[in-house]
Amino acid sequence: MEIFEEIAERLGWEVHYREAPFRRVLRMVQQGEVDVMLGPLETEERSELIEFVAPAFPPERRLFFYLNKEHRIERYADLYGRAIGVLEGASYFPRFDDDEGLLKEPAPRYENLMLMLQKGRVDVVIAPELVGLYTVEKLGLGVEVSPFFVPGERSYIAVAKNSPVIQYADDIRAALKLIEMEGIHENLVLKYMERAAE
Repeated sequence: MEIFEEIAERLGWEVHYREAPFRRVLRMVQQGEVDVMLGPLETEERSELIEFVAPAFPPERRLFFYLNKEHRIERYADLYGRAIGVLEGASYFPRFDDDEGLLKEPAPRYENLMLMLQKGRVDVVIAPELVGLYTVEKLGLGVEVSPFFVPGERSYIAVAKNSPVIQYADDIRAALKLIEMEGIHENLVLKYMERAAE
């Protein structure tokens, strides 16, 4: 949000945020209730609804969080036979997303998934690094991070194709370039990376 705030400030926009589970945000975009979506990964299916305007957020590794040692993930094959907490409607990486042999338990928010892990309703939770570590810290949970992880992809500022904001796509890109040139983008990213490393 802080990166988008910097962009919005340069464009002179007043922004109203709405937080909702991922699938609901996609539905809100489709129904014209939301103009801009922060942080989605680019997929072919989503490209029908939204324009991926600017890759504003750094690639985040996909981490596997666990509580009990027997659920530690050392390699991909260790995922079989485990109940894996996933965010409803989220994409993680193609092999995982398309693997019907995995037992995936969806929930609307990462907070829900981490609490399911704590209660033993799932064995493992997959989450992007920064949001996963932030959620664990916020909830004060003593979970561990598996050594197996998957490199991340850049996530985007995306604009609904049915929104009048789509005409400002080039302005959003230009404002992002400006905050990158000013060093603001890097400072914000580093702030969160350093927090995650602590």
